[in-house]
Amino acid sequence: MRVNLVTKEDLQEFKIELLEDIKNLFNIKISEQKLWLRSSEVKELLKISTGTLQNLRVNGNLSYTRVGGTLYYNYKDIEKMLNGKG
Repeated sequence: MRVNLVTKEDLQEFKIELLEDIKNLFNIKISEQKLWLRSSEVKELLKISTGTLQNLRVNGNLSYTRVGGTLYYNYKDIEKMLNGKG
């Protein structure tokens, strides 16, 4: 039977690698697309004017949520609309 010894240095190296992996996971989550976009972000993403965005809302092609005086659009709804599933 073979015995492997774990030293303090081995544990320290494992800790550093583990912390680095955890940091990388958080960086991936932060860089993911936001769930809710403001009107200005939607216009920039779709390269459309304010009037066109208003027409999408009025015609029911793009749903939105109003919080105070700000309109928010769900990113998944924008994707569906672009893919022709909305």
